[in-house]
Amino acid sequence: MAGEATLPGSDLSFHRLTPADVGALVRGEGDDAVVEELLSAERSRRLLLLRALDSGLARSALPRQENPSAPYTEAWALLERAQRHAPKAFEDVLMSPNTGMWVSLAVRRLRGRSYEDAPLWVVAGHLAALAAAAAARGGLDFSITIPVRQGKALLPTLGCAVLPATEPWSTARIVGCEGRLRITGSGSEVEVDPEWDRPGTGWLPVRRVILGAPAAPKPLVLEELDPYRTFPHPSEASLLSHAEAEGWESLLSGAWDMLLRDEPVSARAMHRGLMSVTPTPARERFRPHSSTAGDAFGAVTVSRPDDVAQLAATLVHEFQHTKLGGLMHLEPLSVPPAPGGREELFYAPWRDDPRPLGGLLQGIYAFFGVTRFWRAHRHVADPAYAPLAHFEFALWRTQVWSTLNLVRGHERLTPLGRRVLEGLAERLAEWMADEVPAVQLDLAEEVADDHRARWRAYHLRPSAAAVEEAVRAWRRGDALPPPALAAEPNLAPDTEIRFLDSAAVLARHRLSDPDGSWRHTAARYEADAGGVDGAGAADVLLACGDREAARTAFERLLAEGAPAAAWVGLGRALFEDATQQTASRLLLEFPERARAVQNALQAETGQPADPVRLAAWLGSTTGKA
Repeated sequence: MAGEATLPGSDLSFHRLTPADVGALVRGEGDDAVVEELLSAERSRRLLLLRALDSGLARSALPRQENPSAPYTEAWALLERAQRHAPKAFEDVLMSPNTGMWVSLAVRRLRGRSYEDAPLWVVAGHLAALAAAAAARGGLDFSITIPVRQGKALLPTLGCAVLPATEPWSTARIVGCEGRLRITGSGSEVEVDPEWDRPGTGWLPVRRVILGAPAAPKPLVLEELDPYRTFPHPSEASLLSHAEAEGWESLLSGAWDMLLRDEPVSARAMHRGLMSVTPTPARERFRPHSSTAGDAFGAVTVSRPDDVAQLAATLVHEFQHTKLGGLMHLEPLSVPPAPGGREELFYAPWRDDPRPLGGLLQGIYAFFGVTRFWRAHRHVADPAYAPLAHFEFALWRTQVWSTLNLVRGHERLTPLGRRVLEGLAERLAEWMADEVPAVQLDLAEEVADDHRARWRAYHLRPSAAAVEEAVRAWRRGDALPPPALAAEPNLAPDTEIRFLDSAAVLARHRLSDPDGSWRHTAARYEADAGGVDGAGAADVLLACGDREAARTAFERLLAEGAPAAAWVGLGRALFEDATQQTASRLLLEFPERARAVQNALQAETGQPADPVRLAAWLGSTTGKA
């Protein structure tokens, strides 16, 4: 197949970014020109992956054994014909995010890693559907067999024909003639005229929206049909109702206008590089879900947002991942651990679980973009929304700054990785001096401390010997805990823990609706409407500012064997009590010590210690970890 990329053994040409482009990316920025260069490299990468798939299929007899009608030779020939005679149509199909996802998964499948239940002939046969789509878009006459999934005969970037679903996997014959399509399978036939964007009998077109002003329209696919729109696992079609589609179009239009105003450089980059959005249902308020994949450049999966600003921030977040993923396809930011070495894991303020270095770098880059968005938006937001915007800026600059400094000098960073972190640090250092209203600043710092402390309480464990020694010292009435308890704790990830961000979610409720009904419904009991997962009544008392009542509630919970997060809540409840600063500081900095010693005491004596007295005793030494 023709293209800029060539296989090893030929004269090789390499994609290179200009110093200015690299400089923009290491500062967390990059406009449409930078994205154009990343897309050029992505194009070459996909051509190489297609060549790898072709070579793999040529060596494998399995697809033909499973389904002899799968026309792999025809598919390659048709795709090459489309590339020669309809290059624009070929490029549109090649550069669809879903094509990138499919070809990456197909190559992995040939190499023994499967991400879906579909037979190999269905996965590899998707090549025929791509070829048919490119040929149809280019106005070529053709005839080819394509795979059918659950009755859906997909033509990527165009739409799908709905056929009787007589079996999970089947085939359909598609004939293109003078721009018209006839799709036949399972005893049914669907005809499609050249205006593929119009729904017809048995035909579902790809849904497209146009954002922005007519002078500079931004086309965007609202993806519902393609199985490779989701990652890492393909999924069945999920159609939006008319009302849902209108709602999404309104939200996206509002978010785009906001980005044009508040994030013009990002908007220019997205105008070129953001190609599709896959909607998913709304999640709990203030807990949107979104994702991208390096193999699907230009695609974002996002849950229905609470409001336009949240969607705008999410798009910035995910497009930061897209840019960094494109850069990392050219050069890595870090090297793998030494052979036989264990992957080092780190605290990530935006996750419940410990993260490896590579994942942490992705998070730093993405939330740097989020910080930048809120930094601008807080000054132009509606006055009623401004407190929340100030809080978001203060929270994320704190979280990114602390995490960035945690790994800036890490030995596994490549020169590019070090340059990226230094570039981000230089920008962020300026933002750390920006003024934020005291209420939002204090609240952001408090919930940042809460998340870090909860993470420690669940994922860190002091040594068993140190805990046993501490129990003996407590029972003897020693004035100080043993120094061994202050040693670096062990990382023991708790894979079940979730919702460590509940304090931040409650803070957002408080800022956006100070006297709202959340005060009565936020404590989550099973599936209570309006509840905040991970929050109980004591947490709500804290969020409402009633520290005295919260202290009583947390002490009661800890007497009943409460989860580890209750130690952190108690530390926050004691924060303004001048007589309990030692206990509060211990519980917010090293809650894992209180949890471990209390558990050991209860196991040995059958009775828990008074949690405040225990925390004050444990904190009576400097105990730096």
